[in-house]
Amino acid sequence: MRYGIRFFGLAVLATLALAGCDQELVVVVEEPAAPRDLDAYYYAEGVDIHWRTGAGWNGETFLVHGKRASDPEYFFIAEVTSCIDGACVYRDVNVLPRVTYEYYVSAYDENTGLETASAYSVEVHVPDPIPPAVPEAVTSVALDNSAYIHWDNSAADEADFAVYRVYLVDTDGDLLLGETDSPGFIDLLAENGLTYVYYVTSVDDQGHESDPGEVVACTPRPDYTGEVIYSHGDRPERSGFRFQEAEDHEAILNGDRRDRHFRLETDRAGVWVVPASGVRVYPEARQTTSLKCGPGADADCVSWEMAPTSGYSSSRAELFAGYTYMFRVPGDDGDVRFGSIRASIMGFDQDGRELVIFDWAYQTQAGNPRMSPLGGTAGW
Repeated sequence: MRYGIRFFGLAVLATLALAGCDQELVVVVEEPAAPRDLDAYYYAEGVDIHWRTGAGWNGETFLVHGKRASDPEYFFIAEVTSCIDGACVYRDVNVLPRVTYEYYVSAYDENTGLETASAYSVEVHVPDPIPPAVPEAVTSVALDNSAYIHWDNSAADEADFAVYRVYLVDTDGDLLLGETDSPGFIDLLAENGLTYVYYVTSVDDQGHESDPGEVVACTPRPDYTGEVIYSHGDRPERSGFRFQEAEDHEAILNGDRRDRHFRLETDRAGVWVVPASGVRVYPEARQTTSLKCGPGADADCVSWEMAPTSGYSSSRAELFAGYTYMFRVPGDDGDVRFGSIRASIMGFDQDGRELVIFDWAYQTQAGNPRMSPLGGTAGW
């Protein structure tokens, strides 16, 4: 009895000659299908190696080999035993800056011991991991069952800027809430009465992440402050506003509703408050530090709490942060009432949609020009 192994391209022929017989038993042993579409790239201080299984892949494992470009020999890095829908990946984090690496992948059949390499190798250069600028001027605005985080957008001026990341500080480990290329983020999971702590980082297009910006805390609560309205061109269903006499009535509504008092519109010239039919806005806004300066307010608090009784216009008014605007509106009973708004933040959410965060007051007593979010004031 004699055994012989002969190689023919991708197959191995095992010939078995039986003693005393003129017949031969030929066993064909297939080499595993070679990996295909091999690729690799650097990201965030590591190299991600990608490939796809060969057309005849039969569940064999894959062996990842690599070396520095200056090394004469490849060395074994890792074994990959699973792929998803024919796509395979391995991340090599044992890399050094300013070094170029080469990789190839082979399919390995544990039953036969045969190994088939990819048709080519790939080369990746690892750069210096220089992080982008730290986000500055981070602020928070408490909303009703949500929190708005805002920061300076100067990091986006860098040519390699990619996204900002917003984190929630937690005792069990900081939680990544999301990524955005705009300098603003709304945490819709925040609940009234609880305090949340946030920080923001910036990330470049190679995955390098900056140090955290300043930490800010926020405690959402129901109020007539921190109302969020969107541009009609971005979110028409959240672009309209109506002064309400009761706190449990929704003030933000569809900007196309006929019962709105105004809606927010934007164009290249600016951001505009556009009054609805029958609504008038005073053409001159006043710069203020707060909508109201009640008990406990800062000594330098500046507000505008007495609405003019005449001089209103039906024309749109350009909106600026830090200014109070007065309105004369028809109440639910048809009588004239006065309302005011003050924009505190003008920016964008995590999806790049333009928004304004503002406070508002509404005088529920007909004809009374003194602003109060709670009710009328006798004697004016």
